[in-house]
Amino acid sequence: MNAPFPAVASSPPRVAVIGAGPGGLASAMLLAANGARVTLFERDDVVGGRTRTLTTPAGYKFDSGPTFFLYPRILREIFASCGADLDAEVDLIRLDPQYRLMFEGANPVTIDATPDLDRMATEIAKLNPADAAGLRSFMADNRAKLAAFRPVLERPFHGMAAYLAPDVMKGLRYLRPWASVNDDLKRHFRDPRTRLAFTFQSKYLGMSPFRCPSLFTILSFLEYEHGIFHPRGGCGAVSDAMARVATRLGVDIRLGAGVERIAFQGNRAVGVEVAGQRHDADAVVVNADFAHAIPGLMPEALRPQWSDAKIAKARYSCSTFMLYLGIEGPLPGVAHHTVLLAEDYERNLRQIEGGEIPDNPSIYVQAAAGTDPSLAPAGHSTLYVLVPVPNLIGGADWAAESQRYRRLALDRLKAMGLHDIEARIRYERMVTPQDWQDDFAVGYGATFNLAHDVRQMLHFRPRNRFGKAEGVYLVGGGTHPGSGLPVIYEGARISTRLLMQDLGMAAMPAVPG
Repeated sequence: MNAPFPAVASSPPRVAVIGAGPGGLASAMLLAANGARVTLFERDDVVGGRTRTLTTPAGYKFDSGPTFFLYPRILREIFASCGADLDAEVDLIRLDPQYRLMFEGANPVTIDATPDLDRMATEIAKLNPADAAGLRSFMADNRAKLAAFRPVLERPFHGMAAYLAPDVMKGLRYLRPWASVNDDLKRHFRDPRTRLAFTFQSKYLGMSPFRCPSLFTILSFLEYEHGIFHPRGGCGAVSDAMARVATRLGVDIRLGAGVERIAFQGNRAVGVEVAGQRHDADAVVVNADFAHAIPGLMPEALRPQWSDAKIAKARYSCSTFMLYLGIEGPLPGVAHHTVLLAEDYERNLRQIEGGEIPDNPSIYVQAAAGTDPSLAPAGHSTLYVLVPVPNLIGGADWAAESQRYRRLALDRLKAMGLHDIEARIRYERMVTPQDWQDDFAVGYGATFNLAHDVRQMLHFRPRNRFGKAEGVYLVGGGTHPGSGLPVIYEGARISTRLLMQDLGMAAMPAVPG
């Protein structure tokens, strides 16, 4: 563990934040609210990173990446600590049903997942009547699991000593590294399809439920306990609101300003370099994609645990093949969120893990304009189509594969009952894993960052106070606690508390570690 450096002389301290994704925006807000002079550098011309809104000249609007807004408690607390009200800044629409699940097979079944547990038990009974009784025990088990594990997710892990804290030791018994999410769900549900209804959420981490650690059953629990929300205007509206609050707090947000490297004096960060010009800072927060950015931002000598070779050999999430479609006319009967689950879901996942592009993929579709007409011109609709595929480590040639896979994705829409979509397309954008890397600066096109297996969690993950460098802090999916918007917001709280402790800023409650 690297020791905190002495409090610096500048008052108030200057902090440079690299990247205006969710973690960078949350960090900028928290630091500015506690008296720091914050400059946020973003290479693109909009804030949000992957949590942005794609706006077309024709008036269609799409979420770029995340489309589910979960567990608003953490972001509400961040807004409140900054003197703002999340619900006054963003119109959060709670969805019911939360999403539709379509199970392919000899006896296809469709269920509408709802937070009303009595209704949800009835839906589960369509898959297997015996499993309906398992819903309440699943909820109770995961309610206790989240309560016990929260202290683990809310603190940094800079070494083995962190594991000895009593609250951590209590929470870690729920980690159960020998069991997968699917294994854990067998205690509640017999039918593989029922388990799939409560485990497909491991895709939010870019992982298979047959490999993802059992802890992450809390993902589906959060949906039913706390709701799934659609922010009016899309998830990018949340990023925009964070930027507004940050600006009111005095944050200097500089768009089109890509940071080339962090400047050091010895082991200590003293600023960032943008377009050949140095901008002095007492500390630097890095919100850029870990695998893509860190090799260029920091010399290897200051990050021995995460050398270029270690980063290249790390385990990464899957990627996604995307279609953003503007559709003429309505989409009656199409749910806000729909997941089409392929009959051989497990084979699908094995193909992705082996670097093979799935031949009969599961797909996720968002049709948000039915809930939020602001996302499309009058009389039109939007479709966001996501197909999980291997990251670029698998070696696929997406220049050669993209049109074939577009055809396959459109055919899968027909399997959902959307037979006339192609003739009604009035706008189309495709994003492949290669595009995620080249256009969105996502390392290896791994859209969910480093994998969340037990060897890349807690102190094995890149640490919030990073490397041997003094004054460098990580936020985002590539550090502890991990990926997913609520977890990234929590990670921003962890890293900014550490930074403020190290700079002698007395404000936010202290964090152990």
